[in-house]
Amino acid sequence: MFGDLSLNGQMTTLAMFALVALTLGIIFFLRNRYKNSNPDVLKEKYAGNEGGSVASRNKYPEVNAFDLSSTFWGYGLAVALATTVLGFSWTKYEKAVYVPDYDLSVDEEIEMEPPRTAEPPPPPPPPPPPVIEEVPEEEILEEDEPEFVDQDVEEETVIEEPEVVEEAPPPPPPPPPPPPVEDEIFKVVEQMPRFPGCEDISGGEAEKKKCAEEKMLQYIYKHLKYPAIARENGIEGRAILQFVVEKDGSVAEVNIVRDPGAGTGDAAKKVIDGMNSMPTKWTPGKQRGRPVKVLYTLPVLFRLEG
Repeated sequence: MFGDLSLNGQMTTLAMFALVALTLGIIFFLRNRYKNSNPDVLKEKYAGNEGGSVASRNKYPEVNAFDLSSTFWGYGLAVALATTVLGFSWTKYEKAVYVPDYDLSVDEEIEMEPPRTAEPPPPPPPPPPPVIEEVPEEEILEEDEPEFVDQDVEEETVIEEPEVVEEAPPPPPPPPPPPPVEDEIFKVVEQMPRFPGCEDISGGEAEKKKCAEEKMLQYIYKHLKYPAIARENGIEGRAILQFVVEKDGSVAEVNIVRDPGAGTGDAAKKVIDGMNSMPTKWTPGKQRGRPVKVLYTLPVLFRLEG
């Protein structure tokens, strides 16, 4: 019955005031009615009823408020039911977010570099095979037979201790190659980072990218506050900011690349810094299937309505 009833805050407040006014009106009406009753007329009317019931001796029926107790009870239930219906019917409408009609493309003066992938260096080429040279037969000389040396040792033979030649220590090994750069910040990757809220929709990457851009613009212009000094001086323009989307989807290193002035750049930077307080983080960018840091460029348009 009341499922489709929806009231805004103003209508609910007016209805509550109407119930309160109706209740106060009933109270004042009954008070004036009982107050204006003439006690002399009531005494004369019930002068011969002293021996009647206890109720007639203590209360005159014309001014006995307890006779209306069932009516008051029903009225209280009706007021309680009406208050409950108003409470459940109170609908808080979300304020529409004004999003300027513009794309997220930036000017050509902000250069975009191709992705720099940290590829391992190529292996060194194999050494060339040894060259076997053929020796002519006339150069092969017969070796002389070794001369026989007597190895007998007698008592008078003095054996000299051979000299120990200390060899120099081997040179230290070369230092290991530097580790690959893991914290490299990319500007263009195979899958750019996306604002949260569109990962469960059906469709390809193009549909998810479009949905993410729309939700990002709604978030920005819902939390963006136009600086008062910029509004008073009629300052409009496009602030361009750059920030890094980390591997875990958090936002870091927010920088203002172009600032129209009058606090507009700082206002946009404050909104982007607040993205780390969202319940869901960004979907990080990916290069070759692994999450990487990506430098994201975002233009924020400041335009006065009207």
